[in-house]
Amino acid sequence: MTHAVVLAIGLLAALPQTATPRPSPAAAEQEIREFEQKYNGAYAANDLRTYFSYLAADFTQWLPSGRTDKAAYQQSWTRFINGGGKVLAADIAELHVKIGPSGDTAVASYLLHVKTHSTRGDSDETYQETDVLFRRDGTWKVVALHYSPAPAKKTP
Repeated sequence: MTHAVVLAIGLLAALPQTATPRPSPAAAEQEIREFEQKYNGAYAANDLRTYFSYLAADFTQWLPSGRTDKAAYQQSWTRFINGGGKVLAADIAELHVKIGPSGDTAVASYLLHVKTHSTRGDSDETYQETDVLFRRDGTWKVVALHYSPAPAKKTP
């Protein structure tokens, strides 16, 4: 290696590395709020391709039936939709967003009122959902999700 090449490598290594600018916490929170609307909108529209694109490859989730990964969930939900099932509505309420200090992690928790149709009949239920999101390569993805029935509201 010539001295010029060694010098050039040394100079490049000494230059300050430019990181991708982090959005402000308020901007990141707004990104997550918009993400959740689109993500749950794809779910409500039964748009499987778009819906699954919001999930990270290493996605994991807890459903009332237990823990699963993206491949198993995708297979199960696709079978439900292709078998005549469908989401009739999915409406978010009480959305809370927390952004991690580095600006590339977020937790979104909310109530999801879901109406579905299946070969067994229709259902109308409310779930508690918590999504853990990571920003990877500039794109938010759901990496973990917890979905459980919400307790019935007591009437006075």
